[in-house]
Amino acid sequence: MTRIYCADHHGSSAPCEECRTLIAYASKRLAVCPFGAEKPVCAKCQVHCYGRAMRDKVRDIMRYAGPRMMWRHPWLALAHVLDKRYVAPPRPKAPARRPAARKGPAADASAGPESP
Repeated sequence: MTRIYCADHHGSSAPCEECRTLIAYASKRLAVCPFGAEKPVCAKCQVHCYGRAMRDKVRDIMRYAGPRMMWRHPWLALAHVLDKRYVAPPRPKAPARRPAARKGPAADASAGPESP
């Protein structure tokens, strides 16, 4: 979708610097998504991964490129429509954090006696 938007708005065949930054940001956010392979479309997701400014930019891109995908990439557009019907899984719980190791004299005393 970003390539369609960039080609029509920025006039370049390859994504411009601004659009490449957005693609890299989206890739980075998807890589750390707690849903993994079961990630729903953003509209149905309970976790908002993107910052406000990037979310607004992505929304603008999707509004423009979404209808045009039917002509340029019909199978991807159909897959996206079907993905919208997918019910989002419940929000995953954050993994339990391990307590930090204690530092100081109490931690040294619990290590045991030193050998000569």
